[in-house]
Amino acid sequence: MGRAAFLYLLLLGSTCTAMLLGANGCSNGNPSSPNPIQASKIQHVVIVFQENRTPDNLFQDPVLITAGADIVNSGLNSSGQMISLSPESLGVNYDLGHSHSDFVAQYDGGKMDGADKVVLDCSVPPCPANPQYFYVNNSEVQPYFQMAEQYTFGDRMFQTNEGPSFPAHQFIISGTSAPSADSPLFVSENTVGGTGCAAPPTALVSLIDPNGRESNSAYPCTDHPSLTDELDAKNLSWRYYTPNANSIWTGPNAIEHMCGPNAPPPNGTACVGSDWVNDVVIYNRQNPAPILTDIANNQLSAVSWVIPAGKNSDHAGNQASVGGPSWVAAIVNAIGNSSYWANTAIIVTWDDWGGWYDHVSPPQVINDGTSWGSGYLYGFRVPLIVISPYAKPAYISHVDHDFGSILHFVEENFGLSSLGYADSYADNLSDCFNFSQTPLVFHTISAPLKADHFLNDRTPPDDPDVD
Repeated sequence: MGRAAFLYLLLLGSTCTAMLLGANGCSNGNPSSPNPIQASKIQHVVIVFQENRTPDNLFQDPVLITAGADIVNSGLNSSGQMISLSPESLGVNYDLGHSHSDFVAQYDGGKMDGADKVVLDCSVPPCPANPQYFYVNNSEVQPYFQMAEQYTFGDRMFQTNEGPSFPAHQFIISGTSAPSADSPLFVSENTVGGTGCAAPPTALVSLIDPNGRESNSAYPCTDHPSLTDELDAKNLSWRYYTPNANSIWTGPNAIEHMCGPNAPPPNGTACVGSDWVNDVVIYNRQNPAPILTDIANNQLSAVSWVIPAGKNSDHAGNQASVGGPSWVAAIVNAIGNSSYWANTAIIVTWDDWGGWYDHVSPPQVINDGTSWGSGYLYGFRVPLIVISPYAKPAYISHVDHDFGSILHFVEENFGLSSLGYADSYADNLSDCFNFSQTPLVFHTISAPLKADHFLNDRTPPDDPDVD
């Protein structure tokens, strides 16, 4: 085990001895599941990675709440006032800060009363009061409600990092955002001046140290093992679908061996490596929804990461960004109404909290006094929906999950080695499945926009936003 892997386990790992020695299966004190992963049942995993929402903001669903989902309709501000959450459109022309400093302000030492201190980016007046305490109109997110009500909804899914999208998109494919395999530092913010291993030489990204200080910066090109390496070693197919080659939401462009820049960083100008050319799929006008095309053509890979275009991302700051619920429904319906349904698990989650209010204080992963001051924390909650014929129906998972849980599930399902990063300390999502149940019959998710809309959308694919 390399120094970085050991430090990562020490910083982020469960306190159980077996995990620190490199064994899998430790899950932060959660009881072990009676339903272990059974590889023969799942042959395809599709990871849909949406943008910037919390359960309190996106899932004010009376059915889920009645069933016990931990979702509230009011929250404290920094003055000790209880603010009722107010309805708002999914598409708005303002954005909220979700940097590490916004995390620290909202967390407020665990009191979760600092959301009103989260930065408001509103360039077109009038700017709303208390936008951090808004929730999305239920009528606009009914497809999400249908999925969550029918299958498994996780109300304790935490983003692994304490900040924005760029590091989150590293964690979802590799379980770390470390600049290198032996670095004790981690990428903590979005990039400035360019993104990835083909960014201009002047591009920078902030790093966070084991004491939680953002006192360093580096060129935004990392290199460390990723889950795709493990898949390649087993000759298992994978694809990463993304609207743009050079954005903070395209994780492979910032991992050097996946990007394969045409010149050594920081002098590269394009990714040209075999992983990039063969397995990273960029949307274009001729094929604006390649994940839907591949499903229709019976070309679904063993593991797929699906990144939305901006207007389908749920990201705030763009009034046109309202297609997310229909976009996800189109993917789920395409799989559900095909032969893939029998052996596929679809995991829908969101990359960060987006600055919206959430009442659940992130759990402390370790507190031995040796690192991260009072102990490393997860980031805030993001929604989680697990959809499969073997997902527990109408089930709410109260087990702590994070992005490493998705990687751990994939590793156990396909018999892969552990990366030794977030996947090692996270659970494996096994409480979300029952592989002994009669497979669930798929029922089409109703949505305003159908698959044809996305397959025939010739507008240029855009990024979710600028942060």
